[in-house]
Amino acid sequence: MIKIRNLHVHYASQQGVMHAVRGVDITIQPGQFYTMLGPSGCGKTTTLRSIAGLERPTSGDIEIDNQLVYSAERRVMVPPHKRDIGMVFQSYAIWPHMTVFENVAFPLQEMRGRFNKAQIKEKVAKALALVQLDGYQDRPAPFLSGGQQQRLALARALVREPRVLLLDEPLSNLDAKLREETRTEIRDLVKRLGITTVYVTHDQLEALTMSDVVAVMDQGKIVQEASPVEIYRAPAVRFVADFIGLTNLIEGKVRQASNGGVGEVETADGPIRCMLPQGAAAGANVMVVVRPEDLRLVIGQEQAENQFEGPVSAPVFMGEANEFRLSLKDTSLRLRLHPSIEIGVGQRVKVAFPAERCRALLG
Repeated sequence: MIKIRNLHVHYASQQGVMHAVRGVDITIQPGQFYTMLGPSGCGKTTTLRSIAGLERPTSGDIEIDNQLVYSAERRVMVPPHKRDIGMVFQSYAIWPHMTVFENVAFPLQEMRGRFNKAQIKEKVAKALALVQLDGYQDRPAPFLSGGQQQRLALARALVREPRVLLLDEPLSNLDAKLREETRTEIRDLVKRLGITTVYVTHDQLEALTMSDVVAVMDQGKIVQEASPVEIYRAPAVRFVADFIGLTNLIEGKVRQASNGGVGEVETADGPIRCMLPQGAAAGANVMVVVRPEDLRLVIGQEQAENQFEGPVSAPVFMGEANEFRLSLKDTSLRLRLHPSIEIGVGQRVKVAFPAERCRALLG
């Protein structure tokens, strides 16, 4: 288990003192795959490096497996090598002058006297087998492909059998196809080993497909923490709705409140029935959020909830879908349909979406 309480990190820059992490509170359960997701500069890597002991926070407490490893108030700062962690950096940090075996063996050799040569050989072989690099022991590290170097970095992090694995954007240097394959491999591996894993990324697909819990960060704070499904389907704030996937944002005012259920919002394009947040009173300014894939075509004289009509523009073929822009009076809606559906530019169409598939956000 990892516990972080009221973590703050400041650092000096040419622009003055920067407040990189602002009161982060996190509890990560044993064996959980926890992802910190956000844009560059949001504080996610600084938080990860604080867990690793590579950054000295300004204030707060950090516990790893019930051991206090940092506390400003109690003046505790356990060095990185004494924290039971393994870490994979974005650059992999592979030593080019060493073979694959020597790279993986290095952390064990630094634990002076803990393991003899036979034990080190056995542990390295086990770690390489886990990441499917057995048979590559004698190969110089620079002669590996990008995907293999990523696996080598993972093997080096796992060879000490740590209780916590920290991953800092480990797939960012891989091509799209290899990234997709490696996502599944990492997720399956750490789940099989039962290692508590903290993963940092700006890639939404990585966060949604790999995680048990996603914490979305913005400007040094966690703005929402939930399961991948809830993060995508029920964003709590506009930043999350806009950052995660594609979405339509429609401004309006609450016309009919419902105390957290389905209510009605008045917009420049007409009324929309949608899920309202708790405390949304009549007259409150809101932002209605609806995903492009939740809009459907209305055929013929069918009458449907939240129905709108307008001309189509800007068709984009995306392989697994066709995406269109539907021009309304005050809004341009993104519409994502099956690739077999073709609509001509300028053709007027009707679309609709159910109230439970859209939600209003305050502010």
